[in-house]
Amino acid sequence: MSASGGNKAIVAALGANLAIAASKFVAFAFSGSSSMLAEGVHSVADSGNQFLLLIGGKKAQREATPQHPFGYGRERYIYAFLVSIVLFSIGGMFAIYEGYEKISHPHPVEHWYWPVGVLVFAIIAEGFSFRTAIKESNELRGKLSWAQFIRRAKAPELPVVLLEDFGALIGLVLALGGVGIALLTGNGVWDGIGTVCIGVLLVAIALVLASETKSLLLGEAAGLEDVKKIEAAIVDGDTVTGVIHMRTLHLGPEELLVAAKIAVQHDDTAAEVANAIDRAEARIREAVPIARVIYLEPDIYSAAEAAKGPDPLATPGGPNPHPADH
Repeated sequence: MSASGGNKAIVAALGANLAIAASKFVAFAFSGSSSMLAEGVHSVADSGNQFLLLIGGKKAQREATPQHPFGYGRERYIYAFLVSIVLFSIGGMFAIYEGYEKISHPHPVEHWYWPVGVLVFAIIAEGFSFRTAIKESNELRGKLSWAQFIRRAKAPELPVVLLEDFGALIGLVLALGGVGIALLTGNGVWDGIGTVCIGVLLVAIALVLASETKSLLLGEAAGLEDVKKIEAAIVDGDTVTGVIHMRTLHLGPEELLVAAKIAVQHDDTAAEVANAIDRAEARIREAVPIARVIYLEPDIYSAAEAAKGPDPLATPGGPNPHPADH
């Protein structure tokens, strides 16, 4: 997914959240509903989150520098992780605190038509934003389920907007339920209960986002389908006879690093090997266009060495070949 592709969903969510936040605070001012206050803060947090995603997309477009030779593609992951922190702290924890206060010191909801009207308007606006995010995601999701798409997507913007909008819609239903029961029973405690439920929901979504973006920040490999395409593209059956081992790493949503040790014939000349590597790189980029940084190391394939299995000392994160003395 290109940054521009995700921007449509982000801008739609931003516009909806700004309008909804203003209406919720007006409703809170007239009704005193804690659900409205929690939802208003939630919408402000969501608006800030969309700004963060836009900033991350802009910063990620900077050119590589000597200090950052692989560019700034991971800026999008960093800002997506900040979104999860904002959603957890400002959205979720504030709602839980406000709900606890309302349960401890309940008071009836006044001017009920304000919160009910705003909630209905917010559901419509959030539904529009959610529909836009779904439409944008369907172009990339393919046959994946929604859970698989959120877990496997390398571009963080659409999963973030999807989860935010989904959480917002469920939160609005909870707020409407809390306000409605509080009006029917005359007991403001239900408004507080609805607020706590909103907070728990936001915390849960924030933890899911934090987990997924943390994985991207640590560095994820290419998807299985792309790995198979790259392996098939490397081997030409003539000079390059196989892939001894290969590592892939996403430097950003749309930039992939490929490092592989390839098997060549023992009697090939250096010129023949160099030409074969150049052709292999061209085939890789044709098969997987986001594979922009490619390092291929030629080696003579040995069945005896292959039978020993992978060398743990040559694997990143493997045993320390020089452990410190204790």
